Amino acid sequence: MKVYHGGLEEVRNPEIRRGTNVGDFGIGFYVTSSFEQACRFVKTKGNRLNKAKGVVSAYELDERLFGAQFKGKTFESPTREWADFVSANRKRPSFSHDFDYVRGPVANDQVYTSLTLYEGGIISFEMLIERLKTRRLFDQILFHTEEALSCLSFQGSEEVVWQK
Repeated sequence: MKVYHGGLEEVRNPEIRRGTNVGDFGIGFYVTSSFEQACRFVKTKGNRLNKAKGVVSAYELDERLFGAQFKGKTFESPTREWADFVSANRKRPSFSHDFDYVRGPVANDQVYTSLTLYEGGIISFEMLIERLKTRRLFDQILFHTEEALSCLSFQGSEEVVWQK
C-alpha cells in the first residue's frame, strides 16, 4: 500500500518526535493514502510558516502493521468513539494511549470546526455526523512507536510549490 507524508522537507527516515504539536491521534508520524491530502497538508503548514514550497514523501507500507504483532486502533468512520478520541488528543496534553498505530478519518480544519462545536456542547453528536457527511473525509495513519515505523519503506519524494 502506498502512503504519503506532507511536510516542508523530505523525510527518508521517519521518526517519532515528541513535541507539543499533537495531532488527531496523538504524537507520532502521520501518513495518508491520499497524495492530494498530503499536498493540502504541505500547503497549510507552509502558509502558516510563510513558505511557498514543501515536499510529499512517499512510502510503501508493509501491511503486516495491521496484523497480530502490532497493537492498533482503526476507526472506520467518524463515530462517537472517534470524536472523543480526537478531542482527547487535541484538548488534553496528558492524554496518552498505548497503540502502535491508529488509523481513521482526518479531522481537517473544516471538520475541526464542527468537532469544536460538538466538544463545546453547541451541537449534538448527531449534528456533528450530519455535518461530516457533507465533507470528503481523507484517511490518516499515525505511527506511534518505532516498531510500527519499521513497516514503512521510503520510495521517493515530490516537491510541492504554490503561490502564497
